[in-house]
Amino acid sequence: MGKLWAGRASGAIDEAAEDFNRSIRVDSRMYREDILGSVAHARMLAACGIISPEDGEAIIDGLNAILSDIDEGRLEIDLSAEDIHTFVEQTLTERIGEPGKRLHTARSRNDQVALDIRMYLRGRAEATGELIKKLMLTLSCRAEEAKTMVMPGYTHLQRAQPVTMGHHLMAYAMMLSRDLSRLRDAAGRMAVSPIGCCALAGTTYDTDRHYEAQLLDFGAVAENSLDGVSDRDFCVELGSALALVMTHLSRLSEEIILWSSWEFKFVELAEAYSTGSSIMPQKKNPDMAELIRGKTGRVYGDLFALLTMLKGLPLAYNKDMQEDKELIFDAFDTVDACLTVASPMVGTMTFLPRNMRRAAAAGFINATDLADWLVGRGMPFRTAYKLTGELVAECTRRGVTLEELPLEAYRERSGLFDETLYDAINIDNCLMRRTSYGGPAPESVERQIEYIREIIK
Repeated sequence: MGKLWAGRASGAIDEAAEDFNRSIRVDSRMYREDILGSVAHARMLAACGIISPEDGEAIIDGLNAILSDIDEGRLEIDLSAEDIHTFVEQTLTERIGEPGKRLHTARSRNDQVALDIRMYLRGRAEATGELIKKLMLTLSCRAEEAKTMVMPGYTHLQRAQPVTMGHHLMAYAMMLSRDLSRLRDAAGRMAVSPIGCCALAGTTYDTDRHYEAQLLDFGAVAENSLDGVSDRDFCVELGSALALVMTHLSRLSEEIILWSSWEFKFVELAEAYSTGSSIMPQKKNPDMAELIRGKTGRVYGDLFALLTMLKGLPLAYNKDMQEDKELIFDAFDTVDACLTVASPMVGTMTFLPRNMRRAAAAGFINATDLADWLVGRGMPFRTAYKLTGELVAECTRRGVTLEELPLEAYRERSGLFDETLYDAINIDNCLMRRTSYGGPAPESVERQIEYIREIIK
């Protein structure tokens, strides 16, 4: 295909340089947005009298036919074209002749590509949001099932206080709810049309940028033409939001990897989301969770590369910005692939509540409750804290839990102790009393589930 910029240059570009310059392998996925953007541009040109109504209709009909032919496989995108904009415009001109040459009036590839990527990423952000909501729903359903399954909560990976598997899973649902909000916020700021900024300095034609923006469902237009073509903040914002999605997926995956190990054995992954070993027949490896954890670095890299690419660019457009698409597209592709696997992986894993309960009983996670019980009988908290620590040490020496330590051993250290302490340090009772807002008691978890389901709606 010919070059849209042919005319100034008299010599042929080097073949390797031409391939290096070509972006169609990446930007061809934006063919729909490029065509729809051009349809709106043609409507605006005709409405403003910049081109004739007849030429406008010919262009629109030709573009719609190209879109239909690509969608239905009758037209293959020519990967020898410089970019998708070149391919669409030259295919249009080949089909309808002279009117096709009028399409690019009052437009540059600079504002055209800025428009295309905003339109494309708007759709991707919405689709990724749906995948996030699906995982939030899966976590909520599994939390409903596991809201009474007592397990140890951890700090420093040391058993700390009693929670439930349902409470633990809802923590990830809350993280994802923020991810969803961040994606929506970024998409909202992205809803500004750059078309009409042209190369950098607008145009001498009497265009109607607001009308063209409305046709494409943009709520505003770029207020400064230099900024309109050089702004890629939205790529960075979306990349940052996606990096945080991966942070949360990676943390969830890490816990699933731990929980499914023999050292924990709180869950068992379904065969569909684990693999075996080529040499050790007993192995059941959490490969999908490990891959999600591993791919997190890839999305971080996309974000950092975007920031680095932009940091030293003078205004307005520079060819460096061609890198934006490959990076942000890869980030979306990777996040979507991870979310697609994460939902059924979580949805099909088997809970092993007996093992969770056993770990909770053996970890002295009711020690704080014992200290609180003493405070309720008038002992200062710091004194109660020290006494409870001494009792835990005594239990460790004897190889028993706080529940198994005889009352006489308690009374040797304080006359405040009586039979009611055993009710206070019962693991299930400790959990049920944690009814503070956001806490692990089943009714609190139910409130959290309802909160997330309202967001999903």
